[in-house]
Amino acid sequence: MTTTPTAPHTAARTDAAAGSAPRPERAAHTGAHDEAAATVITGARERIDDLDARIIGLIEERMAVSAEIQRARIGSGGRRVNLAREMEIIGHYAGRLGRHGTALAMTLLELSRGTTEAA
Repeated sequence: MTTTPTAPHTAARTDAAAGSAPRPERAAHTGAHDEAAATVITGARERIDDLDARIIGLIEERMAVSAEIQRARIGSGGRRVNLAREMEIIGHYAGRLGRHGTALAMTLLELSRGTTEAA
């Protein structure tokens, strides 16, 4: 068997494509930049965690209010679900958030419907 030697320019391109070490003049700048980015990311993640906790709390509150409405509606001889009202809610979310708002509204409505049993 005969092997063909690799051309030097091919090896150099392969090393660069593989992500060789950064140039020395950029290495010092990158370290400080990475620390600043890590600080921003950590702070932003803490804010997101706080927002998520608040959002979950609001969803739970929404579910409780919806259950109250359903009990009153059923107690007065009405239906558990008001489809016209649900369409209004979907329209509101879609108007503000687009197609993702529609999906979000549908999920919230599903969570808020509760059980099919009368309370």
